[in-house]
Amino acid sequence: MYMLWESKIPTNQIFELRCRTIDYFGVGAINKFYDIARELKENRSIERVILVTGRSSYKKCGAWDVVKPALEETGIEYILYDRVGPNPTVDMIDEAKEMGVEFGAQAVIGIGGGSPIDTAKGVAILLDYPDKTGRDLYEFKFIPTKAKPIIAINTTHGTGTEVDRFAVASILEKEYKPAIAYDFIYPLYAIDDPALMTKLPANQTRYVTIDALNHVNEAATTKVASPYSILLAQETVRLISRYLPEALAHPENLQARYYLLYASAIAGISFDNGLLHFTHALEHPLSAVKPDLAHGLGLAMLLPAVVKHIYPATAEILAEVYRPLVPEAKGYPGEAEFVAKRIEQWLFSIGIKEKLTDVGFGEDDIEKLTKLAMETPGLDGLLAMAPIEANEDTIRAIYKDSLYPLSE
Repeated sequence: MYMLWESKIPTNQIFELRCRTIDYFGVGAINKFYDIARELKENRSIERVILVTGRSSYKKCGAWDVVKPALEETGIEYILYDRVGPNPTVDMIDEAKEMGVEFGAQAVIGIGGGSPIDTAKGVAILLDYPDKTGRDLYEFKFIPTKAKPIIAINTTHGTGTEVDRFAVASILEKEYKPAIAYDFIYPLYAIDDPALMTKLPANQTRYVTIDALNHVNEAATTKVASPYSILLAQETVRLISRYLPEALAHPENLQARYYLLYASAIAGISFDNGLLHFTHALEHPLSAVKPDLAHGLGLAMLLPAVVKHIYPATAEILAEVYRPLVPEAKGYPGEAEFVAKRIEQWLFSIGIKEKLTDVGFGEDDIEKLTKLAMETPGLDGLLAMAPIEANEDTIRAIYKDSLYPLSE
């Protein structure tokens, strides 16, 4: 459903999206980095920072055109770690940490999507624990209680990591992709500027948006879901259904990028409150085994099967959340497969047609994936939040139902 007032909101009017993080949101928000840099220098006496980012996107999107001169004008020295890849690893965290320790970095600036910002969070912790490693952090060999200040300059509309307390990293040799969550890794400041996202390729636009969709699918249906997490979930799905097709058809449309970015941010706040369960817990083994697999694609392949299995226990909630995509849903447990198939058909309609067999997984992989979901550090906390019992049989069944389209 399209709300008439949406076109009346000036997208270049910067407002503060206040949660635990102060998030400067709107077209042109990147220019707020000048204020952030001055605050770091004048009020927090920060003289040196490490920037954590990918190889080139921070320049291509335009963020570097503001960040670099702002740091230089403010007199903040910086060092750049630009080797973060998709599905970041603990080795990347360790490399950046060592650079930051040697440089004497007093704060960490992450520029990018979920991968650089999550990496920045890990680096911020380890700068305060220089004798520890990324493996120590993500295998819970110690429990940190502090981190250096984090600034998040977000360049995708999917993860919500710029406004939440979560981070992930892969331990490749163990095929683990654990998650951490600590209150002290909320970014101090974040920037959400839709103008930085108009160059996102079509597939990345799809995948990051589906990440946000999965955040609310889970946050609205965990054991600790609240009216707040459900309300944000409803609005997230409405905005995605309205603006994702427009962004795919017209990538430069700032209004479409604006509302997809807003949907991503409120989805991040939704799961920061309501937490996550099956889809993320089961996707992490997929992209740990196949590090080149886009996180959002992994989530998309699992989503219909997850809905099929949890819908009987959450029918009233999911019928309302998915009203823009499945208007016929009545909220009856018996319509679980119908709703799941309709969601899958919507995914196909926006260009995500792959299932697990299309990316190299088969029935022989199900036992291994199930074992990883049960044993990867931190994922037990997600599975414990599921609205139905997250036992091996259920996990196995979700993976199996994700191998092929449900309609076959």
